[in-house]
Amino acid sequence: MTQLELEKGFQEIWKLFAESDKKFEKIQTEIRETWKELDKKQSETDKQLKKTDKQLKETDKKLEKLIGRWSLFVEGMVAPAAIRLFQERGIAILRLYQHAKVSRDGQEGMEIDILGINGEFAVLIEAKSTLDVHDVDEHIERLQKFKNLFPEYADRKAIGAIAGIVIHMDVDKYAYKKGLFVIAQSGNTVKILNDRSFRPKAW
Repeated sequence: MTQLELEKGFQEIWKLFAESDKKFEKIQTEIRETWKELDKKQSETDKQLKKTDKQLKETDKKLEKLIGRWSLFVEGMVAPAAIRLFQERGIAILRLYQHAKVSRDGQEGMEIDILGINGEFAVLIEAKSTLDVHDVDEHIERLQKFKNLFPEYADRKAIGAIAGIVIHMDVDKYAYKKGLFVIAQSGNTVKILNDRSFRPKAW
């Protein structure tokens, strides 16, 4: 191979290197641009997620307030009717309290939405906008703790009732089996759903 051919070969090789270098730079530039675009999109996505999260938290707060108001509405319907409802079942309530609260000796406190008292019974009524099985179980726990936290009523038979506008499927039957009265909306007032043969469980 002559010197001329060698020089020509080197020139072609350098030309290839130069072209490859340009292509490599182009690829690097494209990669950098792609990363910039991805970073931009990620930043926009993060902002959108933060915005959505804030909106969800605000919605949750609004729902909590709405549910609280509905529960108070239910309570407002049940309280005036409670004496009549239980009188019809042979339980003459003499005193009625709303939001009965107590905390004794550092124990976990308790709040009863509506508490009806007579010489024989203490009637604990829990009012909810929507009733589910969890609400029934919670109220039973409340009944189990009642005499420890309200010792002034230790000689009474503690019985329970749950009230709601919306009652999930079969929750009323579940409550019956657990020995609770179930109170539901009926027109502009409320009524006890349990049949006349029902006998509440006493704690």
